[in-house]
Amino acid sequence: MSSVPPSSPAGGAVLAPLVVTGLSVSYPDRTVLTGIDLVAQPGRRIGLVGENGAGKSTLLRAVAGRLPGRARTSGSIVAPTDLVLLGQEPPFRDEATVAEVLALTLAPLRQAVADVERLAAHLDSAEGAAAYERALELAVVHDAWDADRRATVAAARLGLDHLDQGRRVRTLSGGQRTRLALATIMTTRPGCLLLDEPTNHLDDDAIEVLTGFLRDLPGVVLLASHDRVLLDDVCTDLVDLDAGELGTDGSGGRRFGGGWSAYEAARSDARRRWQETYEAQQEEIARLRAATRIGTGAIAHDRGPTDGDKYIYGFKGARVEQTLSRRKKDAQRRLDVAEREQVRRPPVPLRFRGDLTGTAAGRLVQARDVVVESRLRVDRLDLAAGEHLLVTAANGAGKSTLLGVLSGRLAPTSGSVDVTARTVRELTQDPEVADPTRSALATYDDAVRDLPGAPPLRDLGLLHPRDHRTAVRSLSVGQRRRLLLAVAIAAAPDLLLLDEPTNHVSLALAGELEEALATSPGGVVLASHDRWLRRRWEGPELALAPWS
Repeated sequence: MSSVPPSSPAGGAVLAPLVVTGLSVSYPDRTVLTGIDLVAQPGRRIGLVGENGAGKSTLLRAVAGRLPGRARTSGSIVAPTDLVLLGQEPPFRDEATVAEVLALTLAPLRQAVADVERLAAHLDSAEGAAAYERALELAVVHDAWDADRRATVAAARLGLDHLDQGRRVRTLSGGQRTRLALATIMTTRPGCLLLDEPTNHLDDDAIEVLTGFLRDLPGVVLLASHDRVLLDDVCTDLVDLDAGELGTDGSGGRRFGGGWSAYEAARSDARRRWQETYEAQQEEIARLRAATRIGTGAIAHDRGPTDGDKYIYGFKGARVEQTLSRRKKDAQRRLDVAEREQVRRPPVPLRFRGDLTGTAAGRLVQARDVVVESRLRVDRLDLAAGEHLLVTAANGAGKSTLLGVLSGRLAPTSGSVDVTARTVRELTQDPEVADPTRSALATYDDAVRDLPGAPPLRDLGLLHPRDHRTAVRSLSVGQRRRLLLAVAIAAAPDLLLLDEPTNHVSLALAGELEEALATSPGGVVLASHDRWLRRRWEGPELALAPWS
């Protein structure tokens, strides 16, 4: 990965653009990205959108130089050297403590200040002055003198100041690990920040902090997110990696200036234009093909000559044949051009076609005075068939723990839990499969083998048929989540427990799941931070209080 000559905006901070040209990424069994062009200037915040498997995470890893060795790439990436990638799982050692993570973050910034002070004594030589200038530039870019204060403020704003600094990373919840990662980037303020699903696991307070930070960051921000509110609140531009044949602008472009709400309508228009263009082209191609088969009767009626008119008839017949030949050649030429330039048929959109639950009756759940020590306290919870309950809370208040108790995966410390639903299925935040080397279809078939009447995977509209033979480990996080959702609903459960169901899945599927929830006849308990979903929720809610 190479760098470009930096620009110098007001204030002296050195910032550089990100330029991706003709990037293609493939693996031995599939191609993920083809011919991606992207320019991101400092101050632009670009959101990557598209269906699961479109290559959003792959693009971020390619820019960061983090693709696995088996990946084959072409094209060029010119990125700022001051680049940080925050993936879907923060890159901390499980055994590291909170204090160690924060200390490692501050160490290079403290060293930058020390280098400036040390090199200030060597300005009398050209070499010393050049070294001092480089060290000063680095310290200014990162505002290194203010780093300790920023670390303290970031930790407080993200609720980390109440964490035991000696706690191991492996003991933190998903939200706490993500907030710890955010505290590190808020401290270092990189010139190019790459984010993969940054709001997964975050509560409203943490998302508000992240939103403000991203808006104020002067460098490049490139993020992949299924958080529709974040895309509206933060992004200056969207790049759709699954924009279709005509792109977002009718000419193959992928970029859209604005957030998700405006783009949702533009994307629908782009899809309509693609379909109309395809249909018009096919009509023209059919007409031209017919023209290449035209007979002489279409030019002159072949009436027999009179005895005195045989010479004239033969002369005119030759003219008809010449005209016919000319018209056929012209039609064939135009047909060749039309077939060469035709757009491909719009693929049938992947749409969820299943039912989230089966038909249930009566009371499904009754819980009283449930306690899981240090994690959860619920005084009362009742759920009947047809009821859908939204569970909300700040990070660490026990949403996932509650679902685990209802599924029987976790035992309460005290209290009573009576689940009378005949069939219960749970979709956890990070579902795993026993053998990730097996294909998606084999994994699904194994899981539903003993379920009479389970629908075929292709009938659910959750995973594209082209991905059915792909090994689970080669699927994107969103595709794996789609697969495990298919396994959960294949049982037609009386009670379905969903932990952050819109995390990682495409924006289209998130909307379809919300629609399906409204018509599910069984019971559903759903834990979510999704602000878009919660703003539209019309059913009962259970707000969990933090453990105290």
